[in-house]
Amino acid sequence: MTEQTEADLAAQKAALREAAKRDRAALSSGLGMAAPTGVLARFLSCEALAGELVPGRVASGYAAMDSELDPATLLRHFAVAGLRLCLPVTGKRGMPLTFRAWRPGNRMSTGVWGFPVPGEDAPLLEPDLLLVPLLAFDRDGNRLGYGAGFYDMTLRALRARKHIVAVGIGFAGQFRPRVPVGPRDERLDWIVTEAGAWPVGSEDRP
Repeated sequence: MTEQTEADLAAQKAALREAAKRDRAALSSGLGMAAPTGVLARFLSCEALAGELVPGRVASGYAAMDSELDPATLLRHFAVAGLRLCLPVTGKRGMPLTFRAWRPGNRMSTGVWGFPVPGEDAPLLEPDLLLVPLLAFDRDGNRLGYGAGFYDMTLRALRARKHIVAVGIGFAGQFRPRVPVGPRDERLDWIVTEAGAWPVGSEDRP
């Protein structure tokens, strides 16, 4: 990829990112708690995804910020199903995320970027199932994030070591016909919204 092409890609992502933030805020305000409830229903009604909920497996969620679709309802179900839960901890730019054990109701600390994170005394875990926040997604499982590349680096590192399942969580209205991607971007395995759940690459998609 040439320097100009990289610059063009960055500009395309930046433009889409600003529009996606506005759209997501409107979706969050309009749908309220109906969206998290719908995501739980869609996740559990999908046999393949429900089959991932094996007691003892490690699932990573996220602490919703701004207008992100809140996965708390889904995480509470995971806990009841016997999964071990963790949340991502953001470190230095250019480094993958780490994950620390967490349960609903645990006290949170403030991470280096201002995000809520488990305390430093919480054990480090490596997830098998990851719920991934997003600004936009397309039919092929491409995800637009905030631009730092933390999830891309993390997914790449985890996939090099083990089988994982990365599930993008968002509002159906965050769909875009095409999300601009580069060689360092990692695709999701599944998308789950309040309107449906489908594996990347299937015909059953928006």
